[in-house]
Amino acid sequence: MALNTTVYEKFKNAFEQKCYRLIIEAYQNSLAEKVIQLNWNENDISSELHRHIKVNPLRRKWKFFTQVEAHLRKDIQLVKGFADKFSRIDFRLTTFYKNDDCEYFFEAKNLKQNDSALKRRYIDTGINNFISKKYENGSLIGYLLGGKTNETIKGINSLIEKDKRNTETLMLKPNKLLETYYESNHSELGTLKHLIFDFTNNSI
Repeated sequence: MALNTTVYEKFKNAFEQKCYRLIIEAYQNSLAEKVIQLNWNENDISSELHRHIKVNPLRRKWKFFTQVEAHLRKDIQLVKGFADKFSRIDFRLTTFYKNDDCEYFFEAKNLKQNDSALKRRYIDTGINNFISKKYENGSLIGYLLGGKTNETIKGINSLIEKDKRNTETLMLKPNKLLETYYESNHSELGTLKHLIFDFTNNSI
């Protein structure tokens, strides 16, 4: 049984890295096309990134399925309107491991260096939703639409420190696929990963 668990964990880790590659390549391809505008909503940007994921030949090679605005099912009474109560997450990527589904999720939030409300929202409906297990098995993406990444992260960390959660600040970590990759640590969750996609120089 231990061997099977080890093999599954290796598969799961490899699957997660492939999910990162697909989402990061979608970001890089969108930069090359210069389509995404700084006044777009989160869902607009997510839709455009999803288009790039779908046409990536690696997705077909790896037999991945992808969905935007995916419902997160939960145990509730099945009465009229029950589906409207489900949480939604921006990206859901899935494949199969033998007879089991393997899933990974990304939740995205718009960010601007000089917008404290967006930074607060990143914490309250991003980080905190992973901590509370409303979102599971995934990572956060920040769509930077104004300012500098490092200053925006400083602002997020300042708000986290004001909440007396100093051990949960975002820390820059090396990543082969993305320079603006951060991690934060939470007692209830472990490590939460953050991808910052900088679109500030992207407009035509």
